[in-house]
Amino acid sequence: MSSRLPIDYIDLRMFAHATEDLEKVLTAIRNILPPELSGTINFRKSNLNGHHGNLITLIETRIEERAVAQAVFEKVARGLRSLDKEELNSEIQQHLEKGNLYLRLDKQSAYFGEFRLRQIDPIHLKIHFRKHTPQEIVEICRRLGLLP
Repeated sequence: MSSRLPIDYIDLRMFAHATEDLEKVLTAIRNILPPELSGTINFRKSNLNGHHGNLITLIETRIEERAVAQAVFEKVARGLRSLDKEELNSEIQQHLEKGNLYLRLDKQSAYFGEFRLRQIDPIHLKIHFRKHTPQEIVEICRRLGLLP
């Protein structure tokens, strides 16, 4: 069955700044995951230095199990507000490249279990599809509820 799932993997990535509570940032990214999976995904943490020497923690993971990746995608699709779906639909070509769909979700909203598109200090999602044409990806996104 997993060979028929259209999503190959999802990369999740975000930054936690020195002024942020790392546990709250981890909660935000875990809220993207279905509840039964949130404890099973391991995140890599790397310490970086910002432009002014401030500590920044990079948090990232790749979800390679196709059924899990699809469950994450479907949760985001269900949780994304209608206005955000309309906005994404109108600019979908800007989010597609080489079989990948790129989304940026608001970190603060995700902490509260809501999903909103946001460009500033977001949670980055790179969703890699097995089918590579933009038209196929758009159709999959419509079928799975991410686009209207």
